[in-house]
Amino acid sequence: MYADSNQLAGVISTKPGLRRYLRTTPAGLLRVDQAAVKAEARLDGKYLLRCSDPSLSPEDIAVGYKQLLEVERGWRDLKQIIDLRPIFHRREDRIRAHVLLCWLALLLIRVAETRTGHTWHRLRDHLQRLHLATFTGTAGTYRQTSEPTKPQRDTYTALGLPLPLPKKIVDLTAGS
Repeated sequence: MYADSNQLAGVISTKPGLRRYLRTTPAGLLRVDQAAVKAEARLDGKYLLRCSDPSLSPEDIAVGYKQLLEVERGWRDLKQIIDLRPIFHRREDRIRAHVLLCWLALLLIRVAETRTGHTWHRLRDHLQRLHLATFTGTAGTYRQTSEPTKPQRDTYTALGLPLPLPKKIVDLTAGS
């Protein structure tokens, strides 16, 4: 039994997050340290932020930290949502243009999220349901858009885009 406890203690020693909640009894058994758990529970949901500028108020420090999280989210979104990946441009002007276009795309995403109050994934899911279909028959060819849903109309309104949405019949060509 003592060997198993040492083996478990050895495994737990590699996980400092778990180790701080355990204690070893005089008999060599591992037990949950309830005092440590209670002490940690008092800090749940609280942040400890340290700043080297004594002139900043606690509110300014907290706002700066939250803005840092937004910047990090922006970089993560550039890599994942917009798919900014290593692109092997050879000329500096093309590299700059590529990064600028990705940055503009992220800016548009953030504006859309701010104005609508929805995440980009949710907005994209709503807007991807707008379709343009082409129908061809003996009488001719026409192109028609799908009927917009309420979430799509609400998104257009929140973004200040003109309503009505695209015309129902976009293009009509008589058959010959």
